[in-house]
Amino acid sequence: MNLAFIPSPSTGVIELGPIPLRGYAFCIIIGVFVAVWFGNKRWIARGGRAGTVADIAVWAVPFGLVGGRLYHVITDYQLYFSDGEDWVDAFKIWEGGLGIWGAIALGAVGAWIGCRRRGIPLPAWADALAPGIAFAQAIGRWGNWFNQELYGKPTDVPWALKISEGTNRVAGTYHPTFLYESLWCVGVALLVIWADRRFKLGHGRAFALYVAAYCAGRGWIEYMRVDEAHHVLGLRLNVWTAIIVFVLAVTYIVISSKLRPGREETVEPAAVTPDAEGEAATPDTAADAEQAEPVENAPEDADTHEAKEPEAGEAPQKADRT
Repeated sequence: MNLAFIPSPSTGVIELGPIPLRGYAFCIIIGVFVAVWFGNKRWIARGGRAGTVADIAVWAVPFGLVGGRLYHVITDYQLYFSDGEDWVDAFKIWEGGLGIWGAIALGAVGAWIGCRRRGIPLPAWADALAPGIAFAQAIGRWGNWFNQELYGKPTDVPWALKISEGTNRVAGTYHPTFLYESLWCVGVALLVIWADRRFKLGHGRAFALYVAAYCAGRGWIEYMRVDEAHHVLGLRLNVWTAIIVFVLAVTYIVISSKLRPGREETVEPAAVTPDAEGEAATPDTAADAEQAEPVENAPEDADTHEAKEPEAGEAPQKADRT
């Protein structure tokens, strides 16, 4: 008998009067706000303007939600398009079902559009946002706890997750894979922050490090899950996805480090103010002004001063009237 376990909520919906607040959606929203807030702080520290991260997120977030939902529906199509299922449920995003792979891929498209409109490099923006995305995932994973979904194999460890009887689930205690991934994402965020400060990552390498580190954890966590999934050569589809994306991310870090070492000096050209340019030119301006000052005891200009009185024996001089 398991005496210690993590309880699951009796319901995933909190009724605020006539407004139902779903735990899954609430976690996603909080995660987005944290990502934008923390990304904005990092962007300003890199020399960008306040608010730029949020402006681009207006494009990235909707694209990401659509991409995440499309990936989930395509890879788990049997949940919506098989016999006895209602395909309309594919649009009920609040009931859970977002694939991070599709969210990042299509979210990057939206971010690219936003960056093009602002005239800033996408890799620099992605570097600023990378640890914030990891923190957002850590928060968003708790939405699975509200929905009692995506848990692991049966276990009796003290931190086991207790699942109640319900549709497509059997009551019992299971590995809380949502918690494992949440903690892993916090570790990924801290890793990216440390590496960025230590090695001055730029040109998208901080984002690539986040992707690689996340995939490394997602691979073994995904292997523990028992929910229905497609398999390829004995491995779950998401395990293969994690392996492939991990290799691509590491390859990008290696090649990018050789082709474009260092970090971008300017991430947002519009943030370079005229005052800053003027200060940079001040030394030259001061030198020119010093050279232009009249030399002390220099001969007086005949145009602006009266002619000197002739000394004895000298012929009188006429003032120049031309």
